[in-house]
Amino acid sequence: MLTHPNVNEGWFKETTALWPGQAMCLEVKEILHHEKSLFQDVLVFQSANHGNVLVLDGVIQCTERDEFAYQEMIAHIPLNAHPNPKKVLVVGGGDGGVLREVVKHDCVEEVTLVEIDEVVVKVAKKFLPAMAAGFQHPKVKVVIGDGFEYLKNNVNTYDVIITDSSDPVGPAEALFSDSFYDLMRRALLPGGLICTQGECQWLHLNLIKGVLDASRKIYPVVEYAWASVPTYPSGQIGFILCCNEEGRNLKTPTRQFSKEFERAKLKYYNSEVHSAAFVLPQFARNVLEN
Repeated sequence: MLTHPNVNEGWFKETTALWPGQAMCLEVKEILHHEKSLFQDVLVFQSANHGNVLVLDGVIQCTERDEFAYQEMIAHIPLNAHPNPKKVLVVGGGDGGVLREVVKHDCVEEVTLVEIDEVVVKVAKKFLPAMAAGFQHPKVKVVIGDGFEYLKNNVNTYDVIITDSSDPVGPAEALFSDSFYDLMRRALLPGGLICTQGECQWLHLNLIKGVLDASRKIYPVVEYAWASVPTYPSGQIGFILCCNEEGRNLKTPTRQFSKEFERAKLKYYNSEVHSAAFVLPQFARNVLEN
């Protein structure tokens, strides 16, 4: 029977490196997998009411119950803010969920995923099949490697770059740096945009403000959006969007799915939610828009 230091008396308790004084707990039915990869501690467990759960270095990355909210928003906001995205890069996202959403756009001709930890891909295919379905699509190419190095070798290549990273500790720390944002800018085609995981307004406002301020020195258009994801810290996650073309409006979708498509194929994102995601509560606006 598998054990893990974060699982005690039938409950998983999250490691709280970036949110001191609080911790998400989920009831565990069974630990399905645990190993230490070259980069991080990888845990998968079956929960009592959130399906299977992927945990990296003690922090919940996704649950089968609510993963769609994050995957849909980090993919469809940037893709629908672009008039005709053909080449897409996903940095991180080894669970396959972002890929699954990207390939819902018929205009996308190819999508490359660069994931540093092949163990994440392996466990997702085994234990998170609805997310890992993204790996099966013929438009998808997977590169196991460092996103930093990949970007250095792919200048002026992509219409949209999505960085689906874990928090800025451990292997994802570099993905929040100014130099990474500049590398992404150089990898974009004219009119291209990026969307990155942008942490939580309730917990990380100063971190978010730092990244936004630095990004505004690199990109002419920088925006912040957010979504509700119950099993993420404080139930909320943000997205930093940057475009290399002056004057672009990212808050209104340039392209829209049909209402029939939204009802049949999506669970969180729609064209109204796209625009609403950029409306910030006053406490966040006071800090981030100053």
